[in-house]
Amino acid sequence: MEKVPERTRQLFSHILNAHHIWNTRLQETDPQFGVWDLHPLEKWEELHYENQRTSFEVITNATSFEKRISYQTTEGENHTSSLQDILFHIINHSTHHRAQISNDVRAAGLQPLALDYIIYKR
Repeated sequence: MEKVPERTRQLFSHILNAHHIWNTRLQETDPQFGVWDLHPLEKWEELHYENQRTSFEVITNATSFEKRISYQTTEGENHTSSLQDILFHIINHSTHHRAQISNDVRAAGLQPLALDYIIYKR
């Protein structure tokens, strides 16, 4: 696509930011990005790789996926969730927004990539 639609830029940046924010909660560090910060297309691959690397590190070093993680939402609310639920949320959250991006691509007259997990694994 020659020009990425603005809404797609916003949504994909949001996916990257949310994953980053959840990773920082898991590592008990401060996020570098806000929920709706925009990233240039050229940085998407690097940010995605860093998110994946960090999540794999968390998974590899986990002693229990039932471990309870306390965190504060971006709205300032305090919550506690299991590590497995947070990891599932990261995937589920991005699925929702990738579907929105697919609709944007279709609206631009293009065929979006298949999002089915089984196709990805092939």
